[in-house]
Amino acid sequence: MKLDHRASRPGSRHVLAWLAAAGLALALLATTGTTAASIRPAPAAGRTPLAGKIIGIDPGHNGLNYTDPAFLNHKIWNGREWEGCDTTGTRTAGGYTEARFTWNVAVYLRADLIKLGARVVMTRTGNHGIGPCVDTRARILDRARAQVSIDIHADYGASAGRGFTILEPVADGPNDKVINPAIRFGRDVHATMLRNTNVPVSDYYGHNGYISRSDLAGLNLTTMPKVLIECGNMNNASDAALLVRPSAQKMIAAALTAAIIRFLTA
Repeated sequence: MKLDHRASRPGSRHVLAWLAAAGLALALLATTGTTAASIRPAPAAGRTPLAGKIIGIDPGHNGLNYTDPAFLNHKIWNGREWEGCDTTGTRTAGGYTEARFTWNVAVYLRADLIKLGARVVMTRTGNHGIGPCVDTRARILDRARAQVSIDIHADYGASAGRGFTILEPVADGPNDKVINPAIRFGRDVHATMLRNTNVPVSDYYGHNGYISRSDLAGLNLTTMPKVLIECGNMNNASDAALLVRPSAQKMIAAALTAAIIRFLTA
């Protein structure tokens, strides 16, 4: 996420069937090497479980953030305190950037959601720009009236640590009404990441793959259920080798899709 080091619930039968198909397909991916794009299950004819839903995606950072330190360092209000507009994000030892990773996962996720009938709002339009600032990203999703949103990141931790972590909001006034549903959504993301990807729960950050954060604008300023996922540790060789692969990025996107379906339709 930063270079500066900064239960299962019952659902309708068609949703459970879709999730079962997704789990089977992704299991096949892990064992056969088939590309996720070729096996990702499409909903049956007439079944669009996300029809009419508005979903927000915030892929962290941006590809050219590193070119404008003054822009990144100018202060914005994050709901509790002043912080920098954004950061460059981190990268693997081989130079693969977090901004590129988050954008790729977001594009795959958007495609999945649109196929399922959703309207998708993104906080940036590509990976060749600067910003927007983290408070602006929150306002973009608020103005769109998204019903749920996901912030996509990758972390930079100790090289021995690996795994994903769900960052959950802490009530601060503007987000009070969405704390409980955000926590429920976080449980859905946790469950589908474990079921549908090869990324383990974090063994170095948070507790059992969860941590509450009160210092992030995207969570402090949210008006809809939202969590931030650190999809893995780019400073860990095993995680890095996984996160740079398009097949793994597609698996993560499919897991997030499954979580969104569970949350919005269960």
